[in-house]
Amino acid sequence: MRQREAVHCNLIGDQWVGGAPTPNVNPSDWADEIGLYAHADASQLGAAVAAARAAFETWSVSSPQTRFDVLDRAGTLILERRDTLGQLLAREEGKILAEATAEVVRAGMVLKFFAGEAVRMAGDRMDSVRQGVDVEVTREPVGVIAIITPWNFPIAIPAWKLGPALAFGNTVVFKPAELTPGCAHALVSILREAGLPTGVVNLVMGRGSVLGDALLDSPDIDGVSFTGSVPTGRRIAARCAQATKRVQCEMGGKNPMVVLDDADMNVAIAACINGAFFSTGQRCTASSRLIVTKGVHERFIKAMSERVASLKVGSALDPATEIGPVVDQKQFESNLDYLDLAHNEGAKIVGGQKVKQATEGWFLSPALLLDTTPSMRVNREEIFGPIASVIRVADYEEAVAVANDTEFGLSAGICTTSLRHARDFKRRARAGMVMVNLPTAGVDYHAPFGGRRASSFGPREQGSYAREFYTIVKTCYTG
Repeated sequence: MRQREAVHCNLIGDQWVGGAPTPNVNPSDWADEIGLYAHADASQLGAAVAAARAAFETWSVSSPQTRFDVLDRAGTLILERRDTLGQLLAREEGKILAEATAEVVRAGMVLKFFAGEAVRMAGDRMDSVRQGVDVEVTREPVGVIAIITPWNFPIAIPAWKLGPALAFGNTVVFKPAELTPGCAHALVSILREAGLPTGVVNLVMGRGSVLGDALLDSPDIDGVSFTGSVPTGRRIAARCAQATKRVQCEMGGKNPMVVLDDADMNVAIAACINGAFFSTGQRCTASSRLIVTKGVHERFIKAMSERVASLKVGSALDPATEIGPVVDQKQFESNLDYLDLAHNEGAKIVGGQKVKQATEGWFLSPALLLDTTPSMRVNREEIFGPIASVIRVADYEEAVAVANDTEFGLSAGICTTSLRHARDFKRRARAGMVMVNLPTAGVDYHAPFGGRRASSFGPREQGSYAREFYTIVKTCYTG
């Protein structure tokens, strides 16, 4: 077993503060302990909120150049350390090293983009309908923002929340997922190294069951940005509405990928394999429902089954690995439960077995569920693992109807060589993001991210649209 390191502490104001030390273990190798990370308690959370409130008085009126400099330097440091941070992410979350490093690069680019947004903030001036009166419309920071992030993108999602929060003059209390504190700790440490003033970002690690209520109940929290499950997001949104706090929730998905008879089959297989199984299927934008028209259905399932069987499952740090481990025992057992459910519902399962490796880890081969129908639970509920189902449909019209037959609405894709069908699908798909001949997962950092219905609540994330959540509009009249 790896020798234990010193405890990684929470950041409260200008102090690194200890707490209950909790092991952070590699899902590819249970014998590999990444480190000990301190779990905060409710009183420490209160101190973090107070530190953020005190820091807001000066950070909110700081020069845009100051905010640009901090975020730009932090982005540069992340990019310079991409290999080290990529290794940490792969060990901590189980994402294969190439994907982990790409995520780190994205985090660095996100911070650099929002550095630019700090100096691009603009307002409006207009003539009043009253003679001799001027009207100015400006944007101001919201205040103290609680940022709550998931384990599946442990550095990119925190970066795309912290970036705009800081660029627009807010201060932050940041609670990362319990499973991935290492990337959060590294990101906050880099922000401090880049010159972020005391109290502007406060890191509190630990269980949501311990910290969540205290965070939501604090009268000094002005807004909450959350990414996670639908049940938790709905509870947070309801609590924030009751307290009139600004709220932004990114939640689940049950994303369709439509494959039409006229699709380029090589393009379709590549998009479906990437969308369904990369990142071990542990992303809200994963293609979990593959909706295939009857003319290519048999050809599609043969090609997909062969490609699924060829995917190499193994340690996230092995360069040959294509599919890393499931993140932890709870998620692993949930995946197995869904495979049992699929079998009981009448699906034929290709793959989906436990995989033995040289190290003990949560290894599961990708699973393709065949002969499924839209009403099956495996086609209604988010599984969040390397499992995708195939649904056979008669034609394009039925494909669109099945694609939209879900409570979710994050991402939707179509593989086709028909411009008419592509154009029509972009209009009719009930999703926040639509992909044509591309995986449903994979988005640009400068474009808005978010969905509809049960997938998202509140303003969009990323790109210039992020200012809609992290700033408040003020209208001033001068006579």
